[in-house]
This record gives sequence, structure tokens and C-alpha cells, in this order.
Amino acid sequence: MKKILLTIGLFSSVLFFAQKSENYLQIGYHSICCGTPSDKPVMDFISQFQKKNKIKGFETYRQSGLGREGEFNIYIGTDGFSKSQKTKFISGLKAAIDNQNNTRQKNRDGRVSFEQTETVKKADLSNARNLTLIKNK
Repeated sequence: MKKILLTIGLFSSVLFFAQKSENYLQIGYHSICCGTPSDKPVMDFISQFQKKNKIKGFETYRQSGLGREGEFNIYIGTDGFSKSQKTKFISGLKAAIDNQNNTRQKNRDGRVSFEQTETVKKADLSNARNLTLIKNK
């Protein structure tokens, strides 16, 4: 009985402490007529940044179902970064998004939005619908 309680307690504490971030960056994917742009440039940037800076993992969520054409948001936890890492991450992320927006077909492809000074709190995400955790390796 003690082993079962200990095992349950261990797994509960791991799940409770696994989600560390309280502050998230929000990236919005919006459609014009023909669906949303790909999240591949952003996800590739996250993977490269993670490898380059030897960061174990990102806490990343995707909120879907925000519109009729598949609009969605991505939320990236930033509390695991040092101040300099956060600055580099935000500037690199902004560059990747700007590049994606500049190479799109203006009258057909949707836009990606990102406000680098805005953060979303964990409490706001706890009330969000259609939120799923994205596995980053």
C-alpha cells in the first residue's frame, strides 16, 4: 500500500512541477481566403534555438478552432530562459515571422502576427478552449 501511495505521489508531483512557465508569447495564424500559413518556419526556429542553446525543452501550446478557416494560436513559455536568451529568442522569432510574412502571396496567403512586448499569463491559458501541448524534442 505504501508503494502505491508513493508511486502516485511521485507521478502527481512530476506532473504538477513539469509545467513551469507562467508567461507565454503568443503567435497568431490568420487566414485571408485560403487557410492559414504554415507554422513550420516558427517550429523550425524553435528547434534550432533549442539545439544551439542546449535548452532541454519548450513549453509550447497550440490553440485551434479560432475561426472558420483553421485560425490558431501558438503559446511559447518563456520562464525557462535567462534574460539574454529571452532577448535573443524574441528577436530571432520576430525575424522568422517577418520573413514568413514578407514572402507570402499578398492576396492569397494568411498572416502570422506576433507582438514581442505582450505576454499571456498561465491563468489566461487555463481558461482557453481547444488547447493542446506540442511535443518539442
